[in-house]
Amino acid sequence: MTRSSSTRRAPPMPLHVRPALLHLLPILLLAAASSAAAASSCAGRDDAAAIAAAFRHVRNFRPPRATACQPVRELRLPSRNLTGAVSWAALANLSALAALDLSGNALQGAIPGAFWRAPSLRAVDVSRNQLGGALRVGRSPRLLSLNVSRNRFTGVEGVEALSGLVALDVSANRIRAVPRGLRRLPRVERLDLSGNAMQGRFPGDLPPLGGIRSLNLSYNNFSGVVDSGTVGKFGHSAFVHAGNASLVFSENSTAPPPRRPSPSPSPSHGKSKKGGTTERKTARRSKRKKHLSVVAVAVMCGVVSLALLLCLVGCVACGVLRSRNKGGEGDEERKKKPQWSDKKGGDEDDDEEEDAVVAAARGASAAPVVLFERPLMQLTLADLAAATSGFGRESQLAERGGRSGAAYRAVLPGDLHVVVRVVEGAVAGLGEDDSPAAAAAAFRELARLRHPNILPLLGYCIAGKEKLLLYEYMEKGDLHRWLHELPAGRPEMDDAGGGGDAWEAAEDRRSVSDWPTRHRIALGVARGLAFLHQGWAGSGPVVHGHLVPTNVLLGDDLEPRISDFGHPPAAGGEHYPATPEGDVYAFGALALELVTGQAGWDEASVSWARGIIRDGKALDIVDPRLRDEAAAEASAEREMVECLRVGYLCTAHSPDKRPTMQQVVGVLKDIRAAPGAQAQPPA
Repeated sequence: MTRSSSTRRAPPMPLHVRPALLHLLPILLLAAASSAAAASSCAGRDDAAAIAAAFRHVRNFRPPRATACQPVRELRLPSRNLTGAVSWAALANLSALAALDLSGNALQGAIPGAFWRAPSLRAVDVSRNQLGGALRVGRSPRLLSLNVSRNRFTGVEGVEALSGLVALDVSANRIRAVPRGLRRLPRVERLDLSGNAMQGRFPGDLPPLGGIRSLNLSYNNFSGVVDSGTVGKFGHSAFVHAGNASLVFSENSTAPPPRRPSPSPSPSHGKSKKGGTTERKTARRSKRKKHLSVVAVAVMCGVVSLALLLCLVGCVACGVLRSRNKGGEGDEERKKKPQWSDKKGGDEDDDEEEDAVVAAARGASAAPVVLFERPLMQLTLADLAAATSGFGRESQLAERGGRSGAAYRAVLPGDLHVVVRVVEGAVAGLGEDDSPAAAAAAFRELARLRHPNILPLLGYCIAGKEKLLLYEYMEKGDLHRWLHELPAGRPEMDDAGGGGDAWEAAEDRRSVSDWPTRHRIALGVARGLAFLHQGWAGSGPVVHGHLVPTNVLLGDDLEPRISDFGHPPAAGGEHYPATPEGDVYAFGALALELVTGQAGWDEASVSWARGIIRDGKALDIVDPRLRDEAAAEASAEREMVECLRVGYLCTAHSPDKRPTMQQVVGVLKDIRAAPGAQAQPPA
């Protein structure tokens, strides 16, 4: 039986061909490996696609010309009217990116630490944008220049990881503390920290001054001593309104020297030596004439002053003789009166700046203080003055608080910590000329508004035309401070009362950097606002009219309490009218701020966020701090997106389409169940 052709064996290879193939085989294998490597590297580095992903939520973005597999070493898009949020993590995939310039746009959001893993970064310029939050810098030892000026950053963290940094500009932001680790940057040559109201020590918190060539600390709150060498090196402009450092100079410094009159412009700048000598002689003659005239004026002034002095002595002597009989009783009365101020020397300027409350206290020291919860406690205005150091600046919390006047912290008998707030303008339906009886009735009506999420009115004091309100003191401060000023939303150890140990020992270490706490704050604010709108205290609905994070205070348990209510609300624009619907819009903006972690929400920012939420990309604007922690909880991302949708509904353009605050409370409760609710059987 014959075999088929398919099973026939091929004829053997001739012997003279085999050596040639053996020589070609390594060459063929090398070519195949190189082509495979090129294909794999191309597939792993598509910079054009990475850039498109990074700017997919940025408006007015036009991708630069870049072919596939071509590395992008520079990305410069300054002043292109870019608005929106950049996906910084996608930019970190540009392994060859050395220079990034996005200055002069309207970019928003925060810069996460993941961006700094780009291995080739040399220079980053994101100045003149609307970026905010805490700037978290990751390890990037090759970075030489960083410019984040004129943004809304509230802090800088991890700067010590930029070991090779040469130029750093964080001016005109909202940074309140010197970045930690700044002094560990020995290669810095240009440093600009101006315009931040930044607190720190000079020069202890700065890099070594010997290597710095350009320095600007103006408009900050530094403390320290500037020697003459430092002034000569950097100039006085580096220390303008820089805090104590702009005032305290060493003895061998000319600090700050008197201004020299600018020389008059000369008609010619290129004169000969002879012409210069003539000018010097003319200048000397004019100086002599001026000197003689000054001496003559001084002599005349001395004669006139002597005559006036003699007249003044005579008048004073007559006045003393006339008032000797009447002055004794007046002196005794003045000695009996309490002193309300620690001012010395009778400085006229200080008297002019004296607070109206202090002036009222001088004449009404016996005015009673009414405390609603402690009616048997007998306090007077004199006790308030003593508890506030005479309403001095050392106890003053703010020049103005919200829509009211100045506020002072006081500790009353019984370890009662209160805030004494001055009433300015109308409050609780009061006018400035209303009688004390009408004011007392209005304050009692305002004190009836009691709710766990409302800052209660504890008492009041009426001293003539001056009216003082007493509120509970909130140690944790306001929501804006926790979200944007403290590092990662955690308390400052110096302000914790017992230092770091007290905070570490607490059972509940929650902070506003985690999602459950932020959701609880949003729900608490919604409940408090719904209470005001319902008018459950027996009166009509109360419109807040100015709901912002600075008016949301946090208790020791981080439960929010709405403050600064009871004022006649003023219209605040198209979306902030003096109506309950206007309060709903303001709550929607506050909910967006809570979830995104971005500060400064105006109508343009709200419109930007609504567009992203409408497009189903809400997760892209969630605070990076929340996204990092949400990885451990599967439902957290969904809850954050749902909360952003609540903000979307509350900020609807038409007031009729906005939900009521009672409806908002129900939705927020459904978004995240209360702790332990899962263990309960269904109703």
